[in-house]
Amino acid sequence: MLNLDRLRTLSAIARHGSVSAAAEGLHVTTSAVSQQIAKLERETGQQLLAKNGRGVRLTDAGRLLADHAGRILSQVELAQAELEAHRGQPVGELRMGAFPTAARGLFPSALVALRAEHPQLRPRLYELEPDESVRGVVRGDVDVAVVLDWYNRPLPVPEGLAKAPLLDDPSDVAMPSDHPLAGRRYVELEEFADDEWISWPQAEFCHDWLMFTLRSKGVEPRISHMAEEHHTQLALIAAGLGVAVAPRLGRGPVPDGVSVVPVRDPMRRHVYAIWRADADRRPSIRAAVEALRKAGERVEAGMGSEGGRSAGAGREV
Repeated sequence: MLNLDRLRTLSAIARHGSVSAAAEGLHVTTSAVSQQIAKLERETGQQLLAKNGRGVRLTDAGRLLADHAGRILSQVELAQAELEAHRGQPVGELRMGAFPTAARGLFPSALVALRAEHPQLRPRLYELEPDESVRGVVRGDVDVAVVLDWYNRPLPVPEGLAKAPLLDDPSDVAMPSDHPLAGRRYVELEEFADDEWISWPQAEFCHDWLMFTLRSKGVEPRISHMAEEHHTQLALIAAGLGVAVAPRLGRGPVPDGVSVVPVRDPMRRHVYAIWRADADRRPSIRAAVEALRKAGERVEAGMGSEGGRSAGAGREV
């Protein structure tokens, strides 16, 4: 009997191309991956990996089994979906991933609605960056994820995933309240060519987007600080340490000393839910997507057309 966890490990190596990348994708150590493959080789009686320089490659037997593993894991997902569909009610555990501002801005009301409407469903929220969520859904570690892309920079979504739009999230420029542009009705990104920027950490999707967008406007970014959380970015701005892009989703009150001004050519993040297409029939996934869609509608309605110049301390935007 082939072990599903070991097949999942082999499939991850085939997808990611190395043991270390597979370990990162599975959120385990490289030693754990190697142990799983060693056990799978003993079970099958065949060598599945071979050394290739400093790395490894799949043997012919490894490629053959990895192909089967992908289909087997998909069939397991489909069987689980059909069993739940046969039951006809959203029940059991549902693992949900979301990037931080979606976790803060969308999920509280969505989770409350799911608890009220489907008491036998046990949703679990995990805060994950969009690329982590995509990998989690592909692996089957996450059932539904809320991810984003930007109006000018789509997030690659692998084949086999379904998606549903939830909302468009406008973004403004946040700056110190004494900045020369703070009183403007609109700004252009080019006007910040001489400013220092506060960005998301390097290698994150949103950081790469910021670099791409500023350079497309002829602005070479001067990154002074990097911070994961928007609230941290706003605190740095309040101290006069730079400017930043400030999405409206989950933003909350703007602190003293910060003004936010819309950009004349709107910058928007597209926020949507993704899940495995072979799990499409699961009532729990349908219920979760519907709850998130309704939460997105409420958030969009509250954003307003301009969303937010802040001239006063702690003003809600």
